[in-house]
Amino acid sequence: MVLEKEKTSIGIFAGNNSLDLGKKIGAAYGQSLGKYSLKRFSDGEMSFTYNESIRGCDIFLVQSTCPPSDNIMELLFMIDAAKRASARCINVVIPYFGYARQDRKEEPRVSIAAKLMADILSCAGSHRIMTMDLHSGQIQGFFNIPVDHLDSNGVFIPYIESLQKTKGLENFVFVSPDMGGVTRNRSYANYFQADMVICDKQRIKANEVHSMQVIGEVKGKNIIIVDDIIDTGSTLCAAASIIKKKGSKSIRAICTHAILSSADAYEKIEQSEIEELIVTDTVPLKKPSPKIQVFSVADIFAKAIHNVAHNLSISSLYKH
Repeated sequence: MVLEKEKTSIGIFAGNNSLDLGKKIGAAYGQSLGKYSLKRFSDGEMSFTYNESIRGCDIFLVQSTCPPSDNIMELLFMIDAAKRASARCINVVIPYFGYARQDRKEEPRVSIAAKLMADILSCAGSHRIMTMDLHSGQIQGFFNIPVDHLDSNGVFIPYIESLQKTKGLENFVFVSPDMGGVTRNRSYANYFQADMVICDKQRIKANEVHSMQVIGEVKGKNIIIVDDIIDTGSTLCAAASIIKKKGSKSIRAICTHAILSSADAYEKIEQSEIEELIVTDTVPLKKPSPKIQVFSVADIFAKAIHNVAHNLSISSLYKH
């Protein structure tokens, strides 16, 4: 007897930190999220169980790792359970990849946490990583498995184009709040054939800016600050303050990952010179703000999942 060969089925599961985004991705893909149970023991230990068969399936596990500890452990349990349940391919979708800022040794005797995270995810059983706007693109090289590095410009560029059409804004200048974001800003400047400015900052310690200088002309320009992460908001607000003093016409900011971890992060943004802060839903906002607008990246991830599942290119998802 010859058995019929069935097509591999697709399963999409979302961890607790990315449930809202996961549901949007599932809806854009045209599929409900898979079912699972996550139990906790009294001492805080977690126990993860899939509530449906995933044997022979290509599964996509959606979980951002912010705040890192519990969400990372939950993701690792999801990967391990999928491996032990005989999933055919385990694709780990990490919209925001935590610990990415620790990608090199800047002083003696420190951990390169981004590399450690890559090793842990691989050892747990991941076959592929899908993420968005890594803090440093070279982190892809820390993995020995395929990495699909998606770009949020698919949602931000249409927004900037809408400013040109609806508000008649021209004379854009794209500002990198630090030297590390130059490549990211240059891609926007090239797309819009605009100028680019760099803020050269010096830190006393993590999340605390000591001094900042603006390299380039901003007077009379409509400024768009582009960054991958906004954490405490200190760098962004300091850059906006200096740029405003130098005579800029308007200031907007686009940041992919809105961590906004400090207690006064929202207050800083609302009291700053920034007119609008545009972010994505890779990390859920803790609360709404009149100055913060959220664009969803669910469609980008849904299309990427479709293309990966059907062995198609994902380069069409990028704005060039």
